[in-house]
Amino acid sequence: MAPNFKETDNNANNLYQDKVKELGFGTRAIHIGQEPDPSTGAVIPSISLSTTYKQSAIGVHKGYEYSRSNNPNRSAFEESIASLEKGKYALAFSSGSAVTATIVTSIGTNGHIISVDDVYGGTNRYFTKVAGTQGIEATFVNLHDPKNIEGAFKHNTKIVWIETPTNPTLRLVDIRAVANITHQHNAILVVDNTFMSPYFQNPLELGADIVVHSVTKYINGHSDVVMGVAIMNDEEIYNKIKFLQNAIGAIPSSFDSWLASRGLKTLHLRMKQHQENAIAIAKFLEKSDKIEQIIYPGLESHPQHILAKKQARGFGGMLSFRIKGGFKEANAFLQNIKIFTLAESLGGVESLAEHPSKMTHAGLSEEHRNAVGVTDNLIRLSIGIEDVDDLLEDIQQALDIAVQE
Repeated sequence: MAPNFKETDNNANNLYQDKVKELGFGTRAIHIGQEPDPSTGAVIPSISLSTTYKQSAIGVHKGYEYSRSNNPNRSAFEESIASLEKGKYALAFSSGSAVTATIVTSIGTNGHIISVDDVYGGTNRYFTKVAGTQGIEATFVNLHDPKNIEGAFKHNTKIVWIETPTNPTLRLVDIRAVANITHQHNAILVVDNTFMSPYFQNPLELGADIVVHSVTKYINGHSDVVMGVAIMNDEEIYNKIKFLQNAIGAIPSSFDSWLASRGLKTLHLRMKQHQENAIAIAKFLEKSDKIEQIIYPGLESHPQHILAKKQARGFGGMLSFRIKGGFKEANAFLQNIKIFTLAESLGGVESLAEHPSKMTHAGLSEEHRNAVGVTDNLIRLSIGIEDVDDLLEDIQQALDIAVQE
């Protein structure tokens, strides 16, 4: 039975909010926003497919009037994910890209964005190929040293946009340090937390103003939903993005919201297994004579391992490695995996492998790819929750075929 903390009077509501803060991650994931239906007692919320809602008088309703503006399933998901990210507000969208577009739209024309130089290819594409047509300029900076960002600020810089770890080179950015510099320049910090999930990292607690996720990935976790979300604490930022969420209308369906809520309920369990498997595979690859480099923040060999331990509670389920050779060897490895699936995306229960330079980051110029380390021998793995011995055997047999001494 869900904890019955909600009441109607203000004192009881304050008690509820205090109690929520004390609950563990798994308890919040299962119960916050997922209370039994008061009219039927159903433990699992129903899917609300209605596009419109009855009003008892003009402008008098039960919180819902038109489903583009709000929907019970979307509201439930937003409440739950806000709790897990230690935020006050959350806004769900039809995709992670829709989140990016809506936030960028919020700064208006003639604005300037600073981003980490090896940001996700789709984000780079939006900043350079779409935002540029709206009079918004983007500058990309190597943020291995947070101080590198200082020289990139302009009078019209509105947003600093980072992800950590980055995709696919798994470089880390010091969130607190970048937040402090960003706020000194009166800009807001957006952190893409997709790779870590709220289970391992909460950027709002480190100074971020907005945290974004591709819900498609770990949060939903089952490779059957395309969705995005933004979480924040500032009411002014929330109201601005909320207005655009409704005005632009890039909102998720009620069914997708319901599925994402279901995915949240096992997030803590899945992330533990993703990480356990990833650590085992990273250590295995670290000893292999068939690869040039293994990149995983959970290894002491990662140059930012100490920062990883400082700002997060874990290391996640993503890793990359450089196979000995070049595209030929990388392609042979990916052609011969059997349990891993050659596919884009990440964060599902199944293990995926992809070739960033020809797949997720193919839109970048070759010069840019090489500059940020997205080389032809780089392979990215999304480690699933299968039996790890099977995954290790699959990797070894594919490496044996791909790399012939």
